[in-house]
Amino acid sequence: MAVKYGKFELPTKIKVDESSKSGSFARFIAEPFEKGFGHTVGNALRRIILSSLEAPSIMSIRIDGVPHEYMAVDGIIEDMTHIVLNFKNALLRKLPTDEESGSRETKVITKLLDITADMLEKNGGQYVVTLNDLLGSSYFDVVNPNLTIFTVTKPMTRKIDVKVAFGRGYVPSERHRLNEKGVDEIIIDSAFSPVRLVNYFVENTRVGQDTDFDRLILEIHTDGRISPEEALTFATQIGILHLQVFDQLKHNLTFDHGEVELNTDRDALMAKLALKINEIELSVRSTNCLAGANIDTIAELVVMPESEMLKFRNFGKKSLNEIKAKLEEMGLSLGMDLVKFGITRDNVKDVIQEYINEKAGIQA
Repeated sequence: MAVKYGKFELPTKIKVDESSKSGSFARFIAEPFEKGFGHTVGNALRRIILSSLEAPSIMSIRIDGVPHEYMAVDGIIEDMTHIVLNFKNALLRKLPTDEESGSRETKVITKLLDITADMLEKNGGQYVVTLNDLLGSSYFDVVNPNLTIFTVTKPMTRKIDVKVAFGRGYVPSERHRLNEKGVDEIIIDSAFSPVRLVNYFVENTRVGQDTDFDRLILEIHTDGRISPEEALTFATQIGILHLQVFDQLKHNLTFDHGEVELNTDRDALMAKLALKINEIELSVRSTNCLAGANIDTIAELVVMPESEMLKFRNFGKKSLNEIKAKLEEMGLSLGMDLVKFGITRDNVKDVIQEYINEKAGIQA
């Protein structure tokens, strides 16, 4: 026989803060969680994102005529130690093809670098070799193609081999496992993790009249090899994969949805609609505009169409956008059809007052 647990408040969608979003940063907001679950979920996701995501990274290089990294190279301004450091900053993104979408094999990319006197002359006597020159046409998309690798000052032709592997976290050179180390191959440290920083915050949020539920905010910074959305979805799937084994200890558990849900739609909605305008976080200007329009509750607000809102005195686009964003957080919107709940624009004040009196009587 299954054990029945009470209902858990769970987020129904994740909101992305579009105002601060970029290719390498995003802020995600999920609510409501039961109290304490914001930290439980946020900390787990943060640890997985920082430790377990994979990306390609250079693990070794080989340059003709360069036996080790502690030497200068004729015709190149930088010494090999400096060149190795430059290679460590390379950011590569694997773009899977139909033929090898799941391939994680180590790739060796060979480039015959041919710097002619004419190339030097056109560039003022110095030719800057970038990451794109070496890896631009390969298995990988180069995220920072203009990264300087070294600067050539005299004509030369050298074969350069770059070995790219997949992994997790940060792996120092001495921990790389190579089946066969080539002659003159220089092993380097590899930063596989594509995530630079993850922060999470937990704030209080409202469900009905209760304000002690959790709102989880996740801020993810990547280096461009994956997007913040990919980082979050990959980490979620990794977490689910690791929790599956514990589900084998099967003791059936069900959650209370039934009798609550018969009245949940109405009760949850009415609790939101009965809130006073001054109980939600709006600017003073927006609050005053609504008060001037004789709108006292959320119910009176949401039955108003957007077009009529703009007719109110001193009410502009900025206030409208603020109100729409706040209503969206609450799962509401302007111009809602509430007829199935017995609410129209004509009776909205009476219905809400009746609900408030009913609740007050029950609590008394």
